[in-house]
Amino acid sequence: MTLKMIRGYPEYMRESIELVEKTRDERVKNKEKEIELKLSLEEREELLNTYHPDYAPGGKRELQVGVNKGERVPNEVADILEAWPALDPDEVDLNEVDYDVDVLIIGGGGAGTVAALWAYYEGIKPENMLIATKLRHGDANSMMAEGGIQAADRPWDSPVLHYLDVMGGGHFANKHELVKALTMDAPKIIKWHEELGVMYDRDERGNFVERWGGGTSRMRLHSAKDYTGMEIMRVIRDETRNLGVPVLEFSPAVELLTTDEGEIGGAILWNMETKEYIVVRAKSTVLATGGWGRLHIRGFATTNHYGATADGLVMAYRAGARLRDLDSAQYHPTGAAYPEQIVGLLITEKVRAMGATPVNKYGQPFVFPLEPRDVEAAALIRECFGRGNCVETPTGMRGVWLDSPMIEMIQGEGAIHKNLDAMYRMFKRFGIDMTKDPILVFPTLHYQNGGVEINADAQVIRGDGSPYPRFFAGGEVEGGVHGKNRLMGNSLLDYNVFGRRAGISAAKVARNSGKPGKLTLKHVKVFTEEVRRLNVPAERRSPILLPDYRGKRALARKIDLPIID
Repeated sequence: MTLKMIRGYPEYMRESIELVEKTRDERVKNKEKEIELKLSLEEREELLNTYHPDYAPGGKRELQVGVNKGERVPNEVADILEAWPALDPDEVDLNEVDYDVDVLIIGGGGAGTVAALWAYYEGIKPENMLIATKLRHGDANSMMAEGGIQAADRPWDSPVLHYLDVMGGGHFANKHELVKALTMDAPKIIKWHEELGVMYDRDERGNFVERWGGGTSRMRLHSAKDYTGMEIMRVIRDETRNLGVPVLEFSPAVELLTTDEGEIGGAILWNMETKEYIVVRAKSTVLATGGWGRLHIRGFATTNHYGATADGLVMAYRAGARLRDLDSAQYHPTGAAYPEQIVGLLITEKVRAMGATPVNKYGQPFVFPLEPRDVEAAALIRECFGRGNCVETPTGMRGVWLDSPMIEMIQGEGAIHKNLDAMYRMFKRFGIDMTKDPILVFPTLHYQNGGVEINADAQVIRGDGSPYPRFFAGGEVEGGVHGKNRLMGNSLLDYNVFGRRAGISAAKVARNSGKPGKLTLKHVKVFTEEVRRLNVPAERRSPILLPDYRGKRALARKIDLPIID
């Protein structure tokens, strides 16, 4: 089939765009009436139960091994938790320690980098730390976050209001002490960023520009255009490099090390280039490995970076850590649905916060633009699959329009270039000008709401409810902060708050304790025996480290070249 393209879109899509354009003036004129589309709590629950992927049948099963045995998790997560270890414990010589450090940080994204900085502030010398990361330092979802970071730092706002928003957005399943820490620490995180040189958007008087986020009662979203994650990561990564904190790149952890006393004593790393393992002994270990987006829960496309394969969940679970809220995944309401080359990539919530409305193929609004993310996503899925009021792409994907030209009609000409330059550039590469045409969107897998349970000091919690003395976690790998749904702007805040707390706690333990006891991988052997009883296929191993996107056709054309000396 030959498709005639007109300004980035096939001709048949233009028919729907014309309907969107016909209703635009009236929608801008009556923008304040969108509040009438806001759903009651009962309506939200009905919508979620009917259309949200978390509630759909067939996507989850009960775990049959480990601390969380009997709890339901996505099939993709169960597959990696109920798997053979990628490393044979009998092949590892733990008598030869390659790195002996005070603080080992597993993960080189935002949480790991923040932990390193605060461990340094707490008295740990850079040479006594080690950051081990799967890819390059900064290759993480932290770099890719766009919209902003929440903090209640205005006179008409407060951490209490922020706390209530977080609890409500998480369906009151959140761990209270963690939400208190998140919201109380938020203003000091922004102040710290200011001191480091993070360039948040400001008005002509030098005040922070703060915007709405979905599910919030106040405007408290701080942004750096739509490059917020990149800007924060730029600054904190430079700071760690200036301090000289050692970083092992392309060296992911594949197993934690335990001791006979049941403590965590470091980790086994895997050099992805030389295929050699590396033994790291540490007085304190910080887990900051990020989330699970590249598991493609329920087959959804994802916004996540290439290494987001839930390695931390696997390692911590084998060591006896308790997981929580893994029955809940976050699907961002607005992932790109067209063109095919960018399907699943994030269209930041800031686009809606600045005035763009989701409309169906007839140009009709059908949902309040700033509902909590799970509700908003379910509404888009309902419009596409329940009501059929969607636009279908040449590859068969369904989507609705996000009417981006409304932004400049409301905010003034140039607002998109000033505030959403990344979004503009992403679509402009494919001949789509979002200042003139709407963009097609559909929910995309975005965030791991749950994870490894921690307390307010960022200590990881064992299966018996007690904290590990030497084991900490921060960022997307940990669970309890967001309950069953995360609000916009709280992921960047989460990794800063709990990366900071993990770094401080790890440093205090390292300063006040000796080396861990005799290192062992006995926990891996014990866990393996549980897996053996399930008759798990031999090829199912974890952590998987990197997703394999090679289909049968690609593998059929694979050539194994001989090594030439």
